[in-house]
Amino acid sequence: MDTNVKPKTIFTGDNLPIMRGMNSESVDLIYLDPPFNSNANYAAPIGSEAAGAAFKDTWTLSEIDIAWLDLIEAKQPALNRVIHTAMSNSDKSYLIYMAVRLLEMKRILKSTGSIYLHCDPTMSHYLKLVMDSLFGRQNFQNEIVWSYEKWTNTAKYFQRNHDIVLMYSATDEYIFNKQYGDLTDRQRQLLRAGYNTGSSGGRQIVRIYNRENPNVQRRLPQWISEGRNIYDVPEPKGKALADVWNIGILNGRARERTGYPTQKPLALLHRIIKASSNEGDTVFDPFCGCATTLVAADGLLRNWIGVDISAKAAELVVSRIEQYQGFFEDIIHRDDIPHRTDLGDIPRYNSPENKTQLYGEQAGNCNGCGEHFQIQNFEIDHIIATSVGGTDHIENLQLLCGNCNRIKGNRGQEYLLSRLNAS
Repeated sequence: MDTNVKPKTIFTGDNLPIMRGMNSESVDLIYLDPPFNSNANYAAPIGSEAAGAAFKDTWTLSEIDIAWLDLIEAKQPALNRVIHTAMSNSDKSYLIYMAVRLLEMKRILKSTGSIYLHCDPTMSHYLKLVMDSLFGRQNFQNEIVWSYEKWTNTAKYFQRNHDIVLMYSATDEYIFNKQYGDLTDRQRQLLRAGYNTGSSGGRQIVRIYNRENPNVQRRLPQWISEGRNIYDVPEPKGKALADVWNIGILNGRARERTGYPTQKPLALLHRIIKASSNEGDTVFDPFCGCATTLVAADGLLRNWIGVDISAKAAELVVSRIEQYQGFFEDIIHRDDIPHRTDLGDIPRYNSPENKTQLYGEQAGNCNGCGEHFQIQNFEIDHIIATSVGGTDHIENLQLLCGNCNRIKGNRGQEYLLSRLNAS
C-alpha cells in the first residue's frame, strides 16, 4: 500500500492520532525508543543543542486508562490478559498507553516489514508479552542485547550495562540483510591461502576465493586430477553478527551529541536500518526524540517519517542532517493529522445502510450504556473521533442512544466509557 505521507516528514504531536491517519501497510521498518516507565522526568540541559526537549516518564492509572482496557478487551482478549498481569497500576497504565499505539504500528507495517522496540529491563519482560500477543510468537525474531560500558557502579548489584531491543516481523516474508563483523582469524587465514578444502555428500571439495592466488594456481592441477568438486565462492565477509551488540554510548564530547537525555548512537540505528530495509524503503520512528533514526535513515538513502511530542525534534532533524550531509534538504514539518487514502469508496458515515448493519451487529443495544432501543432511537457515532484520526469506515462506527451521544460529544469512546463507569 502506498503511503499518504510524503518522505522526509516530521510531525509534532501525539503519535496515536497521527498513526491513525496513516495508510495501512505503508512503512517498511519501525524503530521506537519509547518511555520505559522509569518513574523519572527528563530534560535536555540548558545551552545544549536539544535544550527545550523534555518528557515525563511517570504513569498513574486513570479512568480513561480503564476505559481503554475495556475497548482492548472487546477486540484483543490476548492483549487484555497480558495487561492484567501488570504488578502495579503504574505498570498497567504504561502498558495500556503502549498497547494502543503498537496496535496502530502493526496496522501500518508492511507484510515484508519489521519492528524494533527498544526498552530497558524495567518493562522489557512485559513488552515482550505485549508484542507476542500482537505480532504472534512465531514472528518474534530476536531479543537483541545492546551492551555498553559506563562509569563504575558502587550499588549492591552487578553493573547494569545493557538495553534490550525486541525485533518482530510482520510475517515470515520479512526483509533481512545479514550483517557482518570483523573477519575471524580463521577467515583471514583462508583468505591468505585463497581456498578452503572440505567434503560434501562424501565427495572431496575445494572452495576457491581467488584463482589468481599463487597457492591456488599451484594446487589446482592436483585437485582436478583427484576429481575434486571445485567451486568459486565469494570471499568471506566477516563473522555474522550475533544478538549481542557492543556499541558504545555517547560520551559528553561525541560529535553527534545533542544533549537530548536519552539519545542513542547513530551506529546502533545504522545497524538496524541496514539489516531490515533497503534503499528507498520508508523508515518510521513514532518517538523520534532528537531524530537519530531519521538522520541515520537519511544517510543510508531511506525515506523516513518521524513523530515527536516536542517541536524540538523538527529543529534537530534539520540541523543534524545539514551537519552530516553537508547540505540542507526539503524537510516537511507538520502538526496536523494525515488523512487516509487507502479506504476506497465508503458510504457517508450516517448512511441508512450503515445504521442497519450496525443495528444488527449490536443486537439493538446501545454501545455505551448497553440499553436496548428501536433503530429510530439510535444515532451513528464514531468510536475514535475524527478529530484524532478516526475514519468514516464502518469499523470505526457505532450506534449510541441520544443520551450517550450527548455525553460523548466529539471525544473518543474511551471518554464515554470512563464517564459511564464513574456515574
